[in-house]
Amino acid sequence: MDGGGRSLTAREVCALLGNASYEDAEELVARYAADQRKQVRHAVEVASRRLERERAERERVRAMYALQRELGGTGIVVGVDEVGRGAIAGPLTVGAVVLPQEPMVWGLNDSKQLTPAQREEVAARVAEVALAIGIFHVPPEEIDKVGMAVALRRAMAGAIEKVGVEPDCVLIDGNPVHVHPRERTLVKGDARIAAIAAASIMAKVTRDALMVSCDEEYPGYHLAECKGYASAEHIAAIRERGLTPIHRASFCGNFLEAPRLF
Repeated sequence: MDGGGRSLTAREVCALLGNASYEDAEELVARYAADQRKQVRHAVEVASRRLERERAERERVRAMYALQRELGGTGIVVGVDEVGRGAIAGPLTVGAVVLPQEPMVWGLNDSKQLTPAQREEVAARVAEVALAIGIFHVPPEEIDKVGMAVALRRAMAGAIEKVGVEPDCVLIDGNPVHVHPRERTLVKGDARIAAIAAASIMAKVTRDALMVSCDEEYPGYHLAECKGYASAEHIAAIRERGLTPIHRASFCGNFLEAPRLF
């Protein structure tokens, strides 16, 4: 029934079930589970399957927060991750994020496992609830000068510093970097630790937006699509046009021997 006591039509019930939030869907499924109308029975089945998927997804995210607490403790835990290490254009970008245990950010995952729309949505939620966020870029010319290993340490140190708080633990995706005395590392941590996943997403969204703006400045290199990675179209453009200031010359030796065009 609606608020006025009127019985809802089957179409109205289906619309309610189809548009309900996770929290509301549980109550609606229970309310209409015994409804014998064919349309409603189908809608209840669909909503029930959606609820099961969402329950499993939320358990996955809860496990990420639990492992973060297990490894990082109850103090200030900074999650750190990089994007752009394998690109041939654009910066190396590192994100560092401090998340509270509550509220949890549903949908957290390794940024590579999310669609662009999902990343944007989760990034917005991270920005709302995070206690602190730091983003640091190392530009291409510096990567060429010092090499990736040094650039990575500089970027991680810079992102941690930009967080603006002294961490009790720094959790980093991958292998030891030796960038902070309270560092702990975990392979595939971006899919297993909440704060690392948040850092991965924030770094990815920030760097992707930067590469889209670079596409406007240096058209023809397909930077908005490839985000600076070595796609076939990007490589063909380099061979045809040469390098720009945002290319990592030390990464492009296999594509051409040519001076920068800009």
